[in-house]
Amino acid sequence: MRFPAGPKAPLRETEFVCLMAAIQALQALAIDVMLPALGNISHDLGVTNPNHRQLAIGVFLICSGLGSLFPGSIADRFGRRPVVLTCLTIYVALSLGCSLVSDFTALLVMRGLMGLFVSGLMVMPMAIIRDRFSGDRMAKVQSLVTMTFMVVPMFAPTVGQGVMLVAGWRWIFAVMAMLASALLLWVWLRLPETLDPDNRQPIMPRVIVGNMAQVIRCRASTGYLLGAAVMQGVLFGWLNSSQQLLGEHFGAGEMFPLIFGGIALVMAGMNFINASIVERLGARRVSQTAVIVYILIAVAHLISLMRGEGLWVFVPFITASMCLVTFIGSNFASIALQPFSRTAGAASSIMAFSRLLIGALLGTVIGQVYDGTAIPLFIAMAIGGSLTLALVLYSEKGVLFRRLNPPPLKVKAG
Repeated sequence: MRFPAGPKAPLRETEFVCLMAAIQALQALAIDVMLPALGNISHDLGVTNPNHRQLAIGVFLICSGLGSLFPGSIADRFGRRPVVLTCLTIYVALSLGCSLVSDFTALLVMRGLMGLFVSGLMVMPMAIIRDRFSGDRMAKVQSLVTMTFMVVPMFAPTVGQGVMLVAGWRWIFAVMAMLASALLLWVWLRLPETLDPDNRQPIMPRVIVGNMAQVIRCRASTGYLLGAAVMQGVLFGWLNSSQQLLGEHFGAGEMFPLIFGGIALVMAGMNFINASIVERLGARRVSQTAVIVYILIAVAHLISLMRGEGLWVFVPFITASMCLVTFIGSNFASIALQPFSRTAGAASSIMAFSRLLIGALLGTVIGQVYDGTAIPLFIAMAIGGSLTLALVLYSEKGVLFRRLNPPPLKVKAG
């Protein structure tokens, strides 16, 4: 299928940020909107092991990781716009397919296919942002995108809960299809092609492998790329077990969507703060400080959990930890992508592949070892934070808090 090049009128930055956030958010919607329905879905489809319900999330994430290896190289050849439009079309079709399944295995197959074929929705915004921005400015824009994107976890569980009250869980997938259709129209009408024609890469295995190998061999990027994957794994572990932890273990019940959304709201605010300070302080300084504080909070929370704690002690701790993840994720992505202006698609694919696949595998393991308490999750957080710090030290050759490419000094007129 050949797509037109896009609109003549350029996107203003506000619309650009909202569109990139909406594209990424659609992928997150496929996870968060289902969370309140997992119990109903497992009951209706005959799932007996309560931890198996998490596979509807884990399979989607693992397949997203596998699928994300390819869209970037395709986009480096044919452009960003055709890949986004194709992924959105498939998203609509497979969402409708999920609404029609009659057993849990069929649902997992549909979820796996969706993760595999719409993974470009996570890859393309990073490549498009890198096409237009670089350095700490790119980190600022990515933070603004993430801040807007965080509206989805804020409201998605509530939307899912509301849909179930009036129409049943199958209509959750129908709502996903309708939202994807609306975004498809927005992208068709307003998203221009951002790939510079001079940067187009041929579809040849040697070139594709070479471009991806460049990312893996780049020491300055590798530690941040893998560190982001580890942190994503801990985040997915929280997402996988959040309904069981908050709703069941801590007894939040029907308050789960409100508490989950409140945590997402605070995370969105932290992205705004990150966007406000990152150009002044630098992405490295902000994210490296966040990793160190994250480790300290994880250890402190683990000690608190072992002594016994209730819901309203747990919520501030998990909120603080997740807020620090926001300072890490977008800044790590910008640092890792910085060296790859000509092959931003391939670099974005490698980054999405590692974050989603490694993250999904780690998150699935963390979710499956859930034992009715939050202790396994926070052991994973402490270990994950320590490993991330070690990976950053590898990329930085043991030196933290450096400022590379600081903004030029403003000289006052005499």
